[in-house]
Amino acid sequence: MKFTWKGVFPAVTTKFTDSDELDFDAFNININAQLEAGVDGFILGGSLGEASVLTDEEKFALLKHTVAYVDGKVPVLLNIAEQTTKAAVSCAKRALDNGASGLMMLPPMRYKADDNETVAFFAAVAKSTPLPIMIYNNPVDYKIEVTLDMFAQLAEYDNIQAVKESTRDISNVTRMINRFGDRFKILTGVDPLAMESLVMGADGWVAGLVDAFPKETVAIFRLVKAGRIAEALAIYRWFLPVLELDIHPKLVQYIKLAEVATGIGTENVRAPRLKIEGAEREKVLKIINDALAVRPVLPEGSWGRISKLQSA
Repeated sequence: MKFTWKGVFPAVTTKFTDSDELDFDAFNININAQLEAGVDGFILGGSLGEASVLTDEEKFALLKHTVAYVDGKVPVLLNIAEQTTKAAVSCAKRALDNGASGLMMLPPMRYKADDNETVAFFAAVAKSTPLPIMIYNNPVDYKIEVTLDMFAQLAEYDNIQAVKESTRDISNVTRMINRFGDRFKILTGVDPLAMESLVMGADGWVAGLVDAFPKETVAIFRLVKAGRIAEALAIYRWFLPVLELDIHPKLVQYIKLAEVATGIGTENVRAPRLKIEGAEREKVLKIINDALAVRPVLPEGSWGRISKLQSA
């Protein structure tokens, strides 16, 4: 399906049963909550989706299930995080065959490719598929930065259309716009910097805590884009302590714990990850429960299946 790179795209968590199998029933509960809130697309198999511990068969079973379950209401994207160009091209082909609307792509995994190698990696996949692609630029966690000069080279591929901006440098939003105008859509990928990035012109938000708080996430995005900054900021200030769980190495466990607290998820993770315990668990639960105790009433019409809020 055709879509625009705009709005809130949850990087959804993968649900597991107590016996470590894919839990589609629990997954559907969360997807329904996201759709009710009015999200604009889904991203499967990202860092939050525990892609590194999924088999290929599980990954594509999850994609096939999600595409069928969502039934065209919003696009479903698959993340590519592969070690070789050959595997990435194969993944792109299987994504297309299984109904994906687009791709998110990380640079090569495990090997620190140089600039030329990284551009060649993205270009090979772009040439192999008609699917639209969003480059995931996260040098903090993945140690390879996609620089503006590299984006200039990638601009020749029409289906490389967007960037998940996770450099944690807000000014990079402005640098991208100044250099490329509207050529690449920008989706902020760091929850605690999301509102700042949206104000500076980001087109969308690849969100993490949306998995537990979908309505609040959608409300912030829509209020910012409607110019209702004060209303968005009030929600964002309430939300920030929870959003900061997104930038911890155990973000998967923390966000799944938040999903349990809001009734739309389970805590099961796949080893080597383990559920958090003891003082760490109490600390995270306190952050979540403190927020839930004063959960704000959202402005009328700021979430749900609508496309546009009345501007300020």
